[in-house]
Amino acid sequence: MRIEPALFVLEDGTVHEGTAYGARGSRLGEAVFSTGMTGYQETLTDPSYARQIIVQTAPHIGNTGINDEDPESRKIWVAGYVVRDAARRPSNWRSVRSLEEELTAQDVVGIKDVDTRAITRHLRDHGSMRAGVFSGEAASRPVAELVEEVRSQPAMKGARLAEEVTVESAHVVEPADHGWQDEPLASVAAIDLGLKNMTPVRMAERGLRVHVLPASTTFAEIDQLDVDGVFLSNGPGDPATAATQIGLLREVLNARKPFFGICFGNQILGRALGFGTYKLPFGHRGINQPVMDHATGKVEITSQNHGFAVDAPIGEVVTAPQEQYGRVQVSHSSLNDDVVEGLRCLDIPAFSVQYHPEAAAGPHDSAYLFDRFVEMLTSDRVTTGADTLPPEDRRPSASAETTGGSALHA
Repeated sequence: MRIEPALFVLEDGTVHEGTAYGARGSRLGEAVFSTGMTGYQETLTDPSYARQIIVQTAPHIGNTGINDEDPESRKIWVAGYVVRDAARRPSNWRSVRSLEEELTAQDVVGIKDVDTRAITRHLRDHGSMRAGVFSGEAASRPVAELVEEVRSQPAMKGARLAEEVTVESAHVVEPADHGWQDEPLASVAAIDLGLKNMTPVRMAERGLRVHVLPASTTFAEIDQLDVDGVFLSNGPGDPATAATQIGLLREVLNARKPFFGICFGNQILGRALGFGTYKLPFGHRGINQPVMDHATGKVEITSQNHGFAVDAPIGEVVTAPQEQYGRVQVSHSSLNDDVVEGLRCLDIPAFSVQYHPEAAAGPHDSAYLFDRFVEMLTSDRVTTGADTLPPEDRRPSASAETTGGSALHA
């Protein structure tokens, strides 16, 4: 095989020389790093990575090839792919083709044989930035010209992308297709803002009939389905641009429909409640992110992929800036940098987290959140987001949150 040069160019003028990997050409996007040591196929097909160039911190990528069971959506969404040591041939009983064959087939431009550790340290120190991957004829252009092209692309801040990655038409995920043998316990409208396939499966496994709906779905359309609750998924882009979904969620909250959100859905709940959001320097991406559950004192290792976060006070119960929604508290926070990782409403049936409890790939520490959602939909005991915490897990300091509104300290 002929070795072809490739370039990875950052907006600050940093250039890394490597070898072409996957399709040939040029691709632009936001350069971010992901710390997962497994699950590269799920990473590539996670719609939350739309318009981003992924730098894999794990040195060996492609060892297990590609199979047809693990994709998390209908296609690869990443704008470009950066790895150090690409496997020369896959070795796994489930593999049906190599990673490079898949990248080429889906027209994903990548680069290998670069120092991803150095790139990661640079992004960690200077923040995620606009970048480009160039191979083939594109790599022979003057570097100054490539840098200018990288700088001319729009930034991720202000990007509205959910409508680009959402499902084209509604469909239903039935519990009976995923091991549930009884009648469905309840039904859910899941708004696809970049939904991963495993998320509705995790709900269906627990007896929920899941109506997967496009990002443009209206409250009237949800109301016609007569569902018991609403779910907002993960997804790409800046939550400040999600006015349509923020307005939809406020209608859901006003109707006191039980609500659960993850990742982008957590940010949309924050904005619906009146809090702000902001862009993180380099985000949280990987399957080893430690999070504190403030109500239980337990630490969860979580799967995450987000570059924006909710700006809400940690360690106290506050009235939402949109006062009609009552009291709210930060339920989870990052042990790495104190970023808000979850919200719990104390006067309405709503809660959310900033990470992926379906964890494909990743740890299963947070799978209980789907059980909490089921209980919210089916139990008379659960009338607010605060009630989703099982009694045996409630510490004395946690019980104060639903009575006197006093501060909760981890």
